Amino acid sequence: MPRVVSVAVVIWIGSVAFTAVPGQFPAKAQDGQEIFRYDTFGDEQLWTDVLRMHEAVQKVSPAVALSVGLNVDSDALPPALVAALQRGDVNLDDPAVTAQLLRLDAVVGLVGHVDGRGRVRRLGITCALCHSTVDHSVTTGIGRRLDGWPNRDLNVGAILGLSPALDATLKQEFSEWGPGMYDPRHHAFNGRSIIPLNSPSLPVLIPPAYGLQGVEFETYTGDGPISYWNAYVGISQMGGEGNFSDPRIGLTIRQRPDRITRKLPALLAYQLSLDAPAPPAGSFNPAAAARGDDVFHGQGGCATCHQPPTYTDVASGPDPSVPVLHDPAAIGADPSYAARSATKQFRTTPLRGVWHRAPYFHDGRAATLLEVVTHYDAHFGLNLSGPQMADLVEFLKSL
Repeated sequence: MPRVVSVAVVIWIGSVAFTAVPGQFPAKAQDGQEIFRYDTFGDEQLWTDVLRMHEAVQKVSPAVALSVGLNVDSDALPPALVAALQRGDVNLDDPAVTAQLLRLDAVVGLVGHVDGRGRVRRLGITCALCHSTVDHSVTTGIGRRLDGWPNRDLNVGAILGLSPALDATLKQEFSEWGPGMYDPRHHAFNGRSIIPLNSPSLPVLIPPAYGLQGVEFETYTGDGPISYWNAYVGISQMGGEGNFSDPRIGLTIRQRPDRITRKLPALLAYQLSLDAPAPPAGSFNPAAAARGDDVFHGQGGCATCHQPPTYTDVASGPDPSVPVLHDPAAIGADPSYAARSATKQFRTTPLRGVWHRAPYFHDGRAATLLEVVTHYDAHFGLNLSGPQMADLVEFLKSL
């Protein structure tokens, strides 16, 4: 492992302190792609040994799996199977087909070990479960991968509700999350058991994993750089085998072997290679967007915090290793989730690719970009006119 520079608040992952300086790791993005898509980091210890999800999946049909937001990678399927799916000749109500898809490594974000009799013996998840979707080019939920795109159809709470190991109280709490939502501050897995962190649950939107180049402190609350959050999620949430310690939140997990730390540089390289998607042709009014650009940089004052080209100010301070953050009250945000984080504050959200990420804010309380603009107009007393706000929305749709 190459030497890296420590952050202002030192976060140790294994024996390494990580920062968010792009390009510091001599890792290849293609190695990171393999990790992102297929590496479970040994989290079968949670999903199989504790949650017994392999038993649940054995009974789940593709139709049910698709209904809770799981996706199928069409590139992993034989051409004849793709053609049969397009004709509607595959029985998507047959759980045996689910096992076949797992055997093909075609279910995005799931890695299943299927025996010769079609029984799912082991099951784990990967980063792609939450941070990839598909283009639906074959049928709904089946198509080519879109890595880095947040899966806003994924109903993690409903999936966890299928576990035969969780009690009714937890299942009820998870069922209230809804599609595209997850609470990374609710619980943690220490390699042996699920431990409580905070209650009640306060789920947040699954964020994108694209457009992170130059952003540096990538989480809603700016707790640390990408590799900090990858370690936190990979170990405490996915259940992978590794070491994580952050005294700011009182969480330390030590496991041997460590299957995560040495892979973080390559995973970082791949994530930094994922560009935000460009808006579709015809999806915004160019003339209105040009006027909205003037509002954004002028009367709206948006560029004060959403600074181009990343459209965030999180790395704009005098010390790039210390994030620029904002108190919830200063931006009119609910402080409840931030209070459970390491920083107690919020980072300015990067805006590249915001055109397709509805709903908005960390908790999804704004259904449209116009609701976002209206919130800030009222909170900061901007006194924007209706046409100005409409133009500003068109500009945001163009990013």
